[in-house]
Amino acid sequence: MATKPRRDKQARIVDAALELSAERGWAAITLDDIAVAAKLDADEVYRLTPTKSAILNAFVRRTDLAVLEGQSMADDEEAEASTHDRLFDVLMRRFEVLLPDRTALGALCRDLPRDPVSLVAAVPQAHCSFARMLEAAGVSTKGLRGLARIHAIAAVWLATQRTWFGDDGEDMARTMAVLDRNLRRMEESAGLVLGLRHTARSSES
Repeated sequence: MATKPRRDKQARIVDAALELSAERGWAAITLDDIAVAAKLDADEVYRLTPTKSAILNAFVRRTDLAVLEGQSMADDEEAEASTHDRLFDVLMRRFEVLLPDRTALGALCRDLPRDPVSLVAAVPQAHCSFARMLEAAGVSTKGLRGLARIHAIAAVWLATQRTWFGDDGEDMARTMAVLDRNLRRMEESAGLVLGLRHTARSSES
C-alpha cells in the first residue's frame, strides 16, 4: 500500500524539477528548490531522490514506461511492419510522450554539460532507455551487435531531437520527416552490420 503514495510523491518531485528547469535552467535549481515547488519536506525529497541525477533517472524511467505502454497497444498492428517502421513508430511515440516537457528538456540539454555529475549519471540510464526502445520495436540488444544498435539509435535520436525542439507543428511533420531520413541514413551506412535492414521481426537477433 505504501508504493503508490511513494510514486505519487516521486511524480511531484519530477514534475517540480521539470517546471523549475523550464523557468530557471537545470543548473540553477537545487533539491531544496524542488522540495518547495513540490510542496514536500526537504528531507523527504532527499530520501526519495537524493540527487538531481536520481530525479533525472526517475523522469527517464517514467518516459520509458509511457512509451512502452503505448507500444503494447500497437503491437498487433505492427506485427508485420518493417524494422524501419517499428523503430520510427517507437521513437515518434517517445517524442509525443515528451512533448509536454519540451521546454524543460531544452533547458536540461543546454545545462547538462555544466553539471558533469548529472551528465555522467545520465549515461547508463540513457543506455538502458534506448535498449528498451529497441526491444519495444522487436530488435535484439544482445551482444556486441546489440550494443552497436543502442549507440546507433541514440545517435538517430539526438540528431532528430534538434529538429523536434523547434518543431511547432501540431502534427510534428518536420520531426517525422527528419526522423525518417536519419533512420534511413543509419540503415544505409550501417544497416547490414547492425542487422537493421527491413527484416522480419523473427529474424532480428
